[in-house]
Amino acid sequence: MAEAVKIVAANRKARFDYHILETFEAGLVLTGAEIKSIRSGEATISEAYVRPDKEELFLLNAYILPYSHSADKEYDPRRPRKLLMHRREINKLIRELETKGMTIVPLQIHLKNGRAKIEIALGKGKAAPDKRQDIKKREGEREIARELSRRSK
Repeated sequence: MAEAVKIVAANRKARFDYHILETFEAGLVLTGAEIKSIRSGEATISEAYVRPDKEELFLLNAYILPYSHSADKEYDPRRPRKLLMHRREINKLIRELETKGMTIVPLQIHLKNGRAKIEIALGKGKAAPDKRQDIKKREGEREIARELSRRSK
């Protein structure tokens, strides 16, 4: 049976700002109101990041809009959220973070068979020349696509 995956929030700048070396999928520890808010597409991870704390990983600065029918008036939309992963994956990520310039970047939050998952990646920051090369490559591909579409008419 195929898995139903619905992308809720994506960090579109992550692949532009970082060299993505390896991706992982993690579960999220959420409250009931947060999962309802995510299911309605009310989440943003563009400014979010992942940090280790006592051999656990936490998603920080992710914004999940308060659920409209929630009675929780003390809700913090940017609270730290624990990530659920296998111990060997967490240990590997923590070891890799000790390398200079490495970071863990959230790529997207998606619903997989009704459960909220986050795709995170081990990344290394790009320098400005690398970003310019990406822009040139993308513009070149667009130009080729335009030419092909003109010739096919």
